Amino acid sequence: MTRRASTSLDTNGGWGMNWSMKKFLSFAFLALPTAASAAPDESVSQSRLEADIARLVSFGTRHTLSSQDDPKRGIGAARRWAEAEFRKTGAACGSCLEIVLPETTVQGERVPAPTRLVDVVAIQRGTVRPNEVVIVQGHIDSRNSDPLDAKGDAPGANDDGSGTALVLEAARVLSQQKFAAGTIVYAVLSGEEQGLYGGKLLADYAKAQGWTVKAVLNNDIVGNSRGSDGLVDDAHVRVFSEGPRDDASEKAREAQRSIGGENDSPSRNLSRWLAGLDDPALEVRQVWRADRMGRGGDHLPFQAMGYPAVRFTVAVENYERQHQNVRSEAGRPFGDTMEAMDFAYLAKVTKLNVRALAALAGAPMPPAAKVTAAVQTFTDVDWTAVPGALRYRVWQRRTDAAGWDAKPLAETSETHLRLEGVRGDDWFFGVSAVSADGAESPVASAVPGGAFAPEAAARP
Repeated sequence: MTRRASTSLDTNGGWGMNWSMKKFLSFAFLALPTAASAAPDESVSQSRLEADIARLVSFGTRHTLSSQDDPKRGIGAARRWAEAEFRKTGAACGSCLEIVLPETTVQGERVPAPTRLVDVVAIQRGTVRPNEVVIVQGHIDSRNSDPLDAKGDAPGANDDGSGTALVLEAARVLSQQKFAAGTIVYAVLSGEEQGLYGGKLLADYAKAQGWTVKAVLNNDIVGNSRGSDGLVDDAHVRVFSEGPRDDASEKAREAQRSIGGENDSPSRNLSRWLAGLDDPALEVRQVWRADRMGRGGDHLPFQAMGYPAVRFTVAVENYERQHQNVRSEAGRPFGDTMEAMDFAYLAKVTKLNVRALAALAGAPMPPAAKVTAAVQTFTDVDWTAVPGALRYRVWQRRTDAAGWDAKPLAETSETHLRLEGVRGDDWFFGVSAVSADGAESPVASAVPGGAFAPEAAARP
C-alpha cells in the first residue's frame, strides 16, 4: 500500500530560505556520517600522480595505431603498464579489484585498417548492491598534430595522461576502503582520439553486464591551469553535462516541448550534485553543454545509451599544449609535455573525484519521479522506492532557476507527497534518496526522461 504525506508552502516562503544549494549540501556532507565525509581524499598523492604521468610520457607515443607488441614504446606497452598498476593496487588491498580487459576490433575514418582495441578496467565490487555502479575513467591513448601519425612522439601528458593518472590514483586510495553498498569501476580507455572507441566499448560492456550505472565521471585534460593566452585559473574545474537526453524518444521530446525538462537530464542533475561537493580550494564550474564546442569525449557514448555521464576538464585549456607536435616556434613551446602541467591542480581534481566516488558508491540510486498537477490547485509528487533508501527528499525550483532550492520541500519515508496550494505549472520538482547513514543520491527530476536509467526517456 502506498503511504502518503502532505505539506504546503507558508506565505513567507519558509521552505525557500536564502541559502545556496552548495552551502546546504556542504553542510549535509559535514554534519552527517556519509560516505563522502569518510572519503579518504587526503590520501591522494601529488608525487604519485606526477610519477605516473612521467611513466606514461616515457612510452613515447600511445597512439591507438602504434605498436601493440613493443615492450617499451606504444599503446601496447602503456596498456600493460596500466594493467600492472591495477594489479599491484589489487594485491595491496587483498585482491579487492577484479581486472577485466574488454576488447574489440575497430575501423573508421581515423582507423584505416582493422585494429585491436582494449580497455583496462578494475572493478571494486560492493557487497549489498553490487550491480549499482559508478565509473571513473580517463583515456590512455595520445596523438600529435596528425591524427594518423602512429610513429612520431605524442607525449600526452595532459591529454590524457592526467585522466589516466587520476584513475590509477583513485583506485589506490579508494581500494583501501570497503564499500558495502555499490561498486566502483576504474577504467583506462583506449581509442578516444580516433573516435571515442574506448568509451563505446566500455558502455557496451556495462550494458552487457547488466550494470545499473549510477554515474560516469569522465576525466579528460584535468592537469593544467594556464591557458594558451596566459590566463591562469587553478581554483575551478569545469563539469560538462547534456541537457536533453541523447537517448530520448520522440514521445519524450514532444513532452519536453510541452511541459519542460530540457534542463533536467540525469547528467545535468549529476552535474548539480557534483557542484555541491566542492570546497574553497576547487570550485565546480558547471558548463551546460554536452562537451566543449566542436569537440567530444568518452562520456558521450554513455549518454547516447542513457547513462548519466559528465566530463571533468580544466578551467582554461592550453590549445598549444594539446594535439601538437613537440616543437618551438619563435621561442614559444608547443606539445603536450610535462612542463606545462600543474600537478598541485591535478591533485585537487583527483581529490574531488575521490570524494564523489565514495559518496556515490554509498548512496542509493535516485528514484524515478513523476508529477501530477494539470488543471488543479495542488500538486502530487510520486516516486518509486529504491533499495537502500531510508527516506526521500523532495526538491523544488522555479522553472527559470538554475538549481534546486536551498532546502528540500519535505523529507519523508513515503513515496507520495501532496503539495496543497502549489500550482505545478510554475515549478519543477525532483526527488533524492537518502540511506540510513545519510548518503544522498543526486536528484531525479519529475519530468520526461528525468529518471537515472537507460531508456527511461522512452517510457511514458
